[in-house]
This record gives sequence, C-alpha cells and structure tokens, in this order.
Amino acid sequence: MITDPIADYLTRVRNAIMAGHRVVEIPASKIKKEITKILFDQGYILSYKFEDNNVQGVIKIALKYNKETKASVIKKLQRVSTPGLRKYFGANDLPRVLNGLGIAIVSTSKGVMTSKQARQQHVGGEVLCFVY
Repeated sequence: MITDPIADYLTRVRNAIMAGHRVVEIPASKIKKEITKILFDQGYILSYKFEDNNVQGVIKIALKYNKETKASVIKKLQRVSTPGLRKYFGANDLPRVLNGLGIAIVSTSKGVMTSKQARQQHVGGEVLCFVY
C-alpha cells in the first residue's frame, strides 16, 4: 500500500525522465488527474490519456523533451506537503517558484490549481509540489 500517492506520482515521472522514456503509466486518482491537467496546461508534458479499463484506471503521460539537446522540459519535481507534515499557505503567502519561472501546485477549496491562479482567486491551500 502506498502511503503518499502524490509522491509516488512525482517519483514515477522523475524516474521516467531520468531513464529517457517517452511515455509513463501511473495508477489514476482524481488528484493525480488534476495535477496531470495542470502540467499539460502549463506546457510541461506533451499529452495525457486517462484509461478506465480496470478498477482504478491508468494515466498515460507523454513526456516533453527539447529537440536539440534532448533534455526534459521538467528540470525538477519536488514534493512540498507530505502526509507527515502538511504545508498550508494563505492567499497572500503562496510561494513563487524560481521567481515565477516554475509553478507550485496547490490544493484549494476551489480545486487543484497553480499558485498564480490561487493568488488571483484569493484562496489559499495546501502546496502539493513545485515543478520547474
């Protein structure tokens, strides 16, 4: 049993990038689907597909690489809030990642969104991870 499914998600993506894979498969959940949609909207992944062929379902993510250098677009995935130590921030205190070059994914009362979107909607929440 996995105690931290979001950390597992980030680790699977990180490992696939380090191994140079084009596609990674991850067991699905609602929050993982929302994180995947954010990564796609922000341009960190090429595409994604949700498959509900079994009980849990699977998320297939096509990773994005630079054409010339063959380096991944995602440089770092960092888990912030863990099950043992939750990190909550108010709307005015939400962190900026690399002075706005990266994103912080936040779970708010209005859904999962980036810290920039949360700041615009004046909602705080739990900072799940940093991506840059």
